[in-house]
Amino acid sequence: MNYSIGQVSEQLGVPIDTLKYYDKQGLLPFVKRDNSGRRRFSDNDVHLMRTIVCLKNAGVSIADISKFIQLRLVGDSTLEQRADLLNKHEKELRQQINDLQETLSYLKFKKWYYDTAVEAGTESVHFVDGTNEVKPNIDEEYVHRLKTTDQLSELQSFLNVKDYRNKSRR
Repeated sequence: MNYSIGQVSEQLGVPIDTLKYYDKQGLLPFVKRDNSGRRRFSDNDVHLMRTIVCLKNAGVSIADISKFIQLRLVGDSTLEQRADLLNKHEKELRQQINDLQETLSYLKFKKWYYDTAVEAGTESVHFVDGTNEVKPNIDEEYVHRLKTTDQLSELQSFLNVKDYRNKSRR
């Protein structure tokens, strides 16, 4: 079956202008054109477009996507190179996910901080008595709360937050 650029845009949830940009960047050398010069995508082209969109969503550069496409066009002799490229980007994506999980964990800590201050009607519940400085061990209170409420997975995420680990190493 053949699809127009508009149909592919709709199927993949990608603006037509983005697909045209990918074409100008050389990412769509496999897409044929009809007698009027309009792009016509096959089912296989749509499959490859999904790969391109996935790689782009994963933060892979246009240059690396282009390299992947060119390797695919060469054929089986590039299977290992393509697998290596995907493995590299999978590792980077896993690191980004981990970093985001740690960031979310720290934001949950700050949410707890403000939720408890709102509940008390004052932020001073987290201050050193007689000052407006946050208690140096406020994170330990949060760790204790996570332990006592059996939120061990969240506790582990919080303990992995880089700022927390650096502080506890001092």
